[in-house]
Amino acid sequence: MTHRKFFRMKFAALAVLLALPFAPGYAKTLNLAYDADPVSLDIHEQLSGGTLQLSHMVCDPLLRWNQELGFDARLASRWERRSPTSVRFYLRRGVKFHSGRVMTAKDVAFTFARLKKSDDFKGIFAKFREARVINDHTIDLITDGPYPLVEHSAAFIFPLDSAFYAGKDARGRDKGEIVKHGDSFASTNISCTGPFTVRSREQGVKVVFERFDGHWDADSPGNVRRIVMTPIKEDPTRVAALLSGDVDFAAPIPPADLARVDRSRKVDLITMTGTRIITFQLNQKRRPEFADPRVRRAIVHAINNAGIVKKIMKDFGTAAAQQSPKGYAGHDPSLRPRFDLKKARALMKEAGYADGFSVTMMAPNNRYVNDAKIAEAVAGMLAKIKIKVDLTTMPKAQYWPKFDERAADIMMIGWHSDTEDSANFTEFLAMTPDKETGYGQYNSGNYSNAEVDSLVLASASETNPETRAEMLRRVERILHEDAAFVPLHWQDHAWGARKGVHIGRVVSVTNSPYLGDLVMD
Repeated sequence: MTHRKFFRMKFAALAVLLALPFAPGYAKTLNLAYDADPVSLDIHEQLSGGTLQLSHMVCDPLLRWNQELGFDARLASRWERRSPTSVRFYLRRGVKFHSGRVMTAKDVAFTFARLKKSDDFKGIFAKFREARVINDHTIDLITDGPYPLVEHSAAFIFPLDSAFYAGKDARGRDKGEIVKHGDSFASTNISCTGPFTVRSREQGVKVVFERFDGHWDADSPGNVRRIVMTPIKEDPTRVAALLSGDVDFAAPIPPADLARVDRSRKVDLITMTGTRIITFQLNQKRRPEFADPRVRRAIVHAINNAGIVKKIMKDFGTAAAQQSPKGYAGHDPSLRPRFDLKKARALMKEAGYADGFSVTMMAPNNRYVNDAKIAEAVAGMLAKIKIKVDLTTMPKAQYWPKFDERAADIMMIGWHSDTEDSANFTEFLAMTPDKETGYGQYNSGNYSNAEVDSLVLASASETNPETRAEMLRRVERILHEDAAFVPLHWQDHAWGARKGVHIGRVVSVTNSPYLGDLVMD
């Protein structure tokens, strides 16, 4: 498949930016505004966009996605497949952690073991048997069988300082313990190899990062010395801060403000087509009505997702009928959005719910573009088939614990495939929840289909691309027929930066800007 088709880099000025000479030395400070700050400093606590953005600032992966969605060497200088079940990674020498310790393969093995324990990340590594240390600078990743996505998974291995996390802290806590949404040593302390260290952190107020002078990448063009990240939840306030010059770089830029930002002579705007699917999940354990596929189909037919894209997203997205975007192996072009209010009402009547029922719904209000407005629109659409929605929206720091509790009947979840592969959507969002393997970790609907599980597991060891693609297309067709979830749209990306802050080099469809390489005039 060709990943380049995902990119729609707005502004022709991008080519000019890429051609500019970069001056040596460090700029003073980058003032950065995101819609929210990281919920924890433990990069294995939660698999989320905010966590991955943090990871690329304070850590380095073995491999890193580039703008063409290929892989660039990072802490692994090179790698090679040694057998159908083994890939060897050769580590850079002399890489230092923020603590001053030199990284070895034992730190990579420690990190791998921790990922396998993480409720959120272990699904990515379910097919891996071990990380075998060969010597201080060589490590083999061993899979249970042939696995086509070893490199994709290696992009999630950000080696941690094993000595830093060894033993107990002053309060007697295991320093390496992963405590989700809890108070742990790792949630407030970190030692990694990345371009920045965390200087100070006030949750919900600001995080200050400082350049790590011992960073290994002497060839990086980045000249930012200090970053002040300020969470600004409200879109208008964040955009106003960018346009007024109070911040140098802001994301996301909401659809309603794209034209205004684009018109500014002081700001550059970059947009890219996105691959993050925005959905609602219907909890079949909380609501027996949702166990009936006719009710689920009625809900899908009742929601005008193309209308949401047009009116709320201002066409800054693509209405979806499946998880896999165009260009992914599992994308099935025959699956189309299916808004049909008459059919929705007929299905509700057929299922015995012509008079409707009441449900609770939760959504974040600062995680996805226009998330709260989308939730309000969906609630209004469901009212037309007599489903009364009690909607609650909240900041993502409060939302994720509620999501993990499955605290509402209908919950919003967006997902960008961590491996840039169709299977990842299903592994986390639609496979039968399994705490041991991590599959279904974000399946708040408790949807379960044995054939889907079987196909996804089989695809993990299928090395013929066409055969594997057909397996994943079959998965999408089953999920579509079952109305396993409510697909809304694939969300596009938009970033803004003042002139002279060259973000065109560091942003990508993965939405984890590589700020260590950022250049400011």
